[in-house]
Amino acid sequence: MCFSLGWLEQLLVWLVIVVAIIMILKLVVPWVAAQLGIPIIAQVLSIILWAVVLIFVIYFVFALLSCLGGGGLPLFPHNHWS
Repeated sequence: MCFSLGWLEQLLVWLVIVVAIIMILKLVVPWVAAQLGIPIIAQVLSIILWAVVLIFVIYFVFALLSCLGGGGLPLFPHNHWS
């Protein structure tokens, strides 16, 4: 299940969702911070956003390594409909 077409499909869907959320937040957070008059909040939230993304990447890399070692990929649940 680790490197099947279903796994690749789920990976690409997750990537699109993550990129879309990041792009939306990068647009909305500075605007909201400007409305509130606190520009430092936009910078802090940007740092937190990138920290969350990097944590996800680290988790994903280690999940792939465990998949190569014979374990399952814990990030994506098994599809029960197929």
